[in-house]
Amino acid sequence: MELLLKLFVEAIFASLASLGFAMVFNVPKHTLKYCAFGGAIVYDLRTIFLTLDFGIEISTFLASAIIGIVALYWSRKYKIPRPVYTVASIIPVLPGTYAFSAMVTLIDINRYGAKPELIELFIHDGLKSFSILFAITFGLVLPSLYFLRLNRPVI
Repeated sequence: MELLLKLFVEAIFASLASLGFAMVFNVPKHTLKYCAFGGAIVYDLRTIFLTLDFGIEISTFLASAIIGIVALYWSRKYKIPRPVYTVASIIPVLPGTYAFSAMVTLIDINRYGAKPELIELFIHDGLKSFSILFAITFGLVLPSLYFLRLNRPVI
C-alpha cells in the first residue's frame, strides 16, 4: 500500500514536470495529455524497477525502452512524430542529481585542490550521470530501430 501511494504521488509530480516541459517545447495541445502520461509511466516504471533491486542504469534503460515502444504506438496512431512524446516524457528521469553533484565536486577541486577523494567523487558522479544518459538514449532508440526494421523490404 505504501508503494502504491508513493507511485501515485511520484506519477503526479512527474506528469507535471513532463507537462511543463511539453508546454515549453510548444507541442500541439492535443498531445499534452500523452506527454504527461508518458512522464508518469517512465518515472513509475523506473521506481518499480529500482524497488526490484535493478541498478539505476538498467531501470532507466528499461523504462526508456518501454516509453519508446509506447511513443512509437502513439506516433503511428495519431500521426505525430515520436520526439513530441519522448522528449517531454523522458525529462523526469534525467540524472540531475548526479550531474549537479559532479559539478559541485569539480568546483571543490578547483577551490581546494585535486585531492584523491574529490577526484574519485567527481569521476563516480560524472560516470553515473553519463551512464544514465546513455541508458536513456539507447532505451529510446532501440525500440524504434527494431520495429521500423520489420517494415522495411529485405532488398
